[in-house]
Amino acid sequence: MKAPKRLQPLIDDCLIDEVISRLMSGKEADVYIVRCGTEIRCAKVYKEAAKRSFKQAAKYREGRKVRNSRRARAMEKNSRFGRKQQEEVWHNAEVNALTRLASAGVRVPATYGCLDGVLLMELITDEEGLVAPRLSDVAMSAEQALEDHAVVMHYVMLMLCTGLVHGDLSEFNILVDEYGPVIIDLPQAVDAAANNNARSMLERDVHNITTYYAQYAPELLGSRYAEEIWALYESGELHPDIQLSGNSEENTHSADVDAILTEIKAVMAEEESRLERLREANEPN
Repeated sequence: MKAPKRLQPLIDDCLIDEVISRLMSGKEADVYIVRCGTEIRCAKVYKEAAKRSFKQAAKYREGRKVRNSRRARAMEKNSRFGRKQQEEVWHNAEVNALTRLASAGVRVPATYGCLDGVLLMELITDEEGLVAPRLSDVAMSAEQALEDHAVVMHYVMLMLCTGLVHGDLSEFNILVDEYGPVIIDLPQAVDAAANNNARSMLERDVHNITTYYAQYAPELLGSRYAEEIWALYESGELHPDIQLSGNSEENTHSADVDAILTEIKAVMAEEESRLERLREANEPN
């Protein structure tokens, strides 16, 4: 096929040898199947901000830091230069997320560079070498649903171990190859520690995935993975080797207000006594 204008610079730089076909058009990007030497890969061409239909993008950008102060000021002012820089941050966020998650053990496509708003990535294929289907297009047994759901929950947990929340996880951005689920589409991934929406996004991610797999294994509807994962994260006990149960114990005990007040008064009295001893020690003889 004729090379799209946005891919021509990569062809000129010999990063792409041939554009084979368009794979899909999404809310934030168009994806093409390309040949790079002897390798068949995919090229994700990000749409310009004005053409993207990704809702509430500002909510996802919250907490993303830019080291260069000039770039940061320009982005705050929303100048032409600032908008360009904001686009670069959006594009690079996916590259950074994919790299971090791959190192953490999450199955994601390998990346081969991002240039002028085009991300070169591994093409995920099935056992026959065809483009791997999305989870939304896959039917399965109850046993397979339980197994794959556990895998995705493990990936969600590993993401949070690296400090990231996918933020838009559903059956439409998980591919399924012969080895199982592969997570894709991460330009909106958020910093869990810096974004105030991180918890609600993680809860939505887990809800979306659980609801989908529950079509085949209804017992999943009673699980509480989001609550369990976030509670472990908040307590500082989340680590890659933890075994999730899908349960979360809620605190149903009422606070003993009288006991708490008594303890506070005792601490205050002890502190006052300490200060009094210091005053006496500093008084002249």
